[in-house]
Amino acid sequence: MKPIARFPEDTARNLQGIFFDIDDTFTLAGRIPAASFSALWELSAAGLFCVPITGRPAGWCDHIARMWPVTGVVGENGALSFSYDRAEKRLKKRFFLPPDQAQKTRDLLMAAAADVLRAVPGAALASDQPYRLFDVAVDFTEDVKPLTGDEVNMICDIFASHGLTYKVSSIHVNAWFGDYDKLTMTRIFSREVLGIDLDENRDRFVFFGDSPNDEPMFGFFPHSVGVANIRDFAGRMKSLPAYVTENAGGVGFAEGARIIMGKRAARR
Repeated sequence: MKPIARFPEDTARNLQGIFFDIDDTFTLAGRIPAASFSALWELSAAGLFCVPITGRPAGWCDHIARMWPVTGVVGENGALSFSYDRAEKRLKKRFFLPPDQAQKTRDLLMAAAADVLRAVPGAALASDQPYRLFDVAVDFTEDVKPLTGDEVNMICDIFASHGLTYKVSSIHVNAWFGDYDKLTMTRIFSREVLGIDLDENRDRFVFFGDSPNDEPMFGFFPHSVGVANIRDFAGRMKSLPAYVTENAGGVGFAEGARIIMGKRAARR
């Protein structure tokens, strides 16, 4: 991972958009710093597409799409995307699986989670679980005493034994039925909402992230950026970002945004 200061000027000038994780990438210690939210407004005002790509639930995504200075949001690790049409005053929703699939799999997901909670003392359902449609999230550090790496691995193994896809974020282990991930829905969102083929334009977008569930994005985007706390998970990952910030979380996001915006303005 190269220092973010080495981000290429030509790439910065040709960027079309910024994709970014939320927890511990845009946030810091569980809150959104003023620096990262201000940076998001500045990126949006500069004409860049700004799209959070998160494991957080559909209920949060409704709020984010409406209230934040973003083009839309991909949620539940790729299960869905929401965008808000301000002219029509209408929230537009896109699901990877048919919406009724959520009801069909709910009992199976909760049974798998129940096995986790029995086997791993200290684990808990994520506090945002009631607002999820397609996945189940087990908290290993957000609102509980942090679990060990071995305990997190045990959670993953139990979900795998139920035939679930799972991803580890900085705070939760998320699990679901289906072969999608963050990148899958980001591609769909880009094609259907932005009108852009990401496979042909991946070098014109930056992705900011911090944890293993961001690996598909790190591996796809040649100019991906990890905030400094990515180093906490480096041993669990095969695909690391191309660049890394000096600061952690949302302060690192603001640092990266400031450098990219500065390079966009250079020699103009």
